[in-house]
Amino acid sequence: MEFEAHAPSSPPPSYSYSLSGVVLDPPIHPRPPTPPPPPPPPFLRIDPSSGVLVPPPQPFPFNLSLIFSMDHQRSMSLLQFMADEGLVPSVEEEERRKNAIQKLKQIVSTWIKQVAVQRRLPKHQIAATSATVLTYGSYGLGVSASLLSSFPCIFEFTGISLFNLLTSLESLFFLFNTRDVQVHSADSDIDALCVAPYFATLSEDFFVVLHDMLKSRPEVSELYCVKSAKVPLMRFKFDGISIDLPYACLKVLYVPESVDILHPFFLRNIDDTSWKSLSGVRANKRILQLVPNVENFQAMVRCLKLWAKRRGVYGTLHGYLGGVHLAILAAYVCQRHPDASINALIMNFFRTFAFWSWPSPVTLQEGMFLKQLESMEMRSFMPILLPSSPCEFCHSNITKSTFYRIRTEFVRGYNMTRDLLKPGFTWDNIFELFPYSRRYSKFVKIYLSTTNQCELGDWVGWVKSRFRSLLIILEGIQGFCDPNPTEYTDPDKSEPNMVFYWGLQSGRNNYLDIELVEGEFMKVIRNGCEGTPGRLELHLLSPSQLPKNAQFDDRSIIINNKGRKACWKMVGCDKKRSQVYPQHHIQHCLVGHVSSNGEGECLSSSG
Repeated sequence: MEFEAHAPSSPPPSYSYSLSGVVLDPPIHPRPPTPPPPPPPPFLRIDPSSGVLVPPPQPFPFNLSLIFSMDHQRSMSLLQFMADEGLVPSVEEEERRKNAIQKLKQIVSTWIKQVAVQRRLPKHQIAATSATVLTYGSYGLGVSASLLSSFPCIFEFTGISLFNLLTSLESLFFLFNTRDVQVHSADSDIDALCVAPYFATLSEDFFVVLHDMLKSRPEVSELYCVKSAKVPLMRFKFDGISIDLPYACLKVLYVPESVDILHPFFLRNIDDTSWKSLSGVRANKRILQLVPNVENFQAMVRCLKLWAKRRGVYGTLHGYLGGVHLAILAAYVCQRHPDASINALIMNFFRTFAFWSWPSPVTLQEGMFLKQLESMEMRSFMPILLPSSPCEFCHSNITKSTFYRIRTEFVRGYNMTRDLLKPGFTWDNIFELFPYSRRYSKFVKIYLSTTNQCELGDWVGWVKSRFRSLLIILEGIQGFCDPNPTEYTDPDKSEPNMVFYWGLQSGRNNYLDIELVEGEFMKVIRNGCEGTPGRLELHLLSPSQLPKNAQFDDRSIIINNKGRKACWKMVGCDKKRSQVYPQHHIQHCLVGHVSSNGEGECLSSSG
């Protein structure tokens, strides 16, 4: 509710008093002054008991028929928006993905029999042994989803101001008819896990024998081994579909295709690498068990991933949210609003996390045992607990700058969706591209190149794994840095290259010695990197110096960069690269406000 004071446009009308038919002049004493209008309610308030920002309570009249009608209309418009954006893969595309996974399972089945023969296992064990492939990530969550379909609603429109309606009407939002979709989009890659019995080794059988089998297949291309990552894996394309394939070894002879990876029997005595590789599959399965309505949850994740990518807050290597983070946050909202429509879920998502008292952890299971938490994760800006383990957090590279950006986007989403009767509401505004070139006065250009195209993916992936160190260096000097995750190329350069543009905000120091920053970052990159590194250059640019292909407000940039995923390869076992992640976080204090157009603005980001 808004209050406005208007100056009178004309003098107050004259009036007279009548007594026994005689008209008398008005009394001589002056009129009492007009009381000032009541002050507008505070935009946000702090709950004194918890210290959490909450919207002020405001009683209002409402019409339930109108609420159902408006919620239905928004849900329908969101479905149409998703269809227009091409988020739903076609039937042919979905069938192609299923066929690729089925063929991969057949290759793995043949591979494990071959390894068993090489290990000279008894014939009855060779006949009984088996391995399988489990999918996770967006593809693993996308078994099937249901969204709101058409439902005739004709209600009488009456005026209403909606502020905290969902607090009192959470149980009144329902999903009507449904139709099937998938969580992953048409351009998404597939996260799959090769699960094998005890006698198959990672270094020899997986990275050599299975690698050679895949390499000999005509369907496989762009095959790389990523051996030194936190979760070692092979990355390749199968029939043109990008697949990440890590490996896990169980202390069993037979791995059934429908193995219950949450059962303690299969997790006994496994090595640390296998435990990390299994975490994604276990988290996916546990999330699907904990959400009350899987179909609503899957539809919600699809929307949130698009939102995060458009607003520039998606990508763990850049310090932003990853797929597992969004999945757990979405599941948290679904648990508390089991009957909500897709529109109501999105509204509640922004409302919940715009006012979340970070660093209080988000957990899907109340009363989880937090005694053995890692010290680094305890200092995390946005701790999110994996539901498959009582004391394991989602890996995060979030820094003070990216933390502020994420929270600002939560508040922006809340302000744009909180009023169900907001005139002129469109989902296009929620998913609008973040206007980097209008927000920042200067940019850091990160130029990466190699002498040939085959080495570029290796070099870019290695540098990106250390982007958090560069971000902390820039934060220490400038106080704030926004690492745009979008990848670009410099068409004026003949050599293979990849370019990133990070926004800088004027902070504690307006002078930035970019050569000094480049030298410090190169020290981090060379740490643990064997072999000849590629080329890295840092430059400072103003918005007017940005090339045409880096116009951040151009929607075609996002479309043209769909599906691009840098990686690094290992040529031989003797060349090892170990990832180094900073073990410290900078303490911070962020102050900001929300402008009238719903956009968050930073007042102080340097602490």
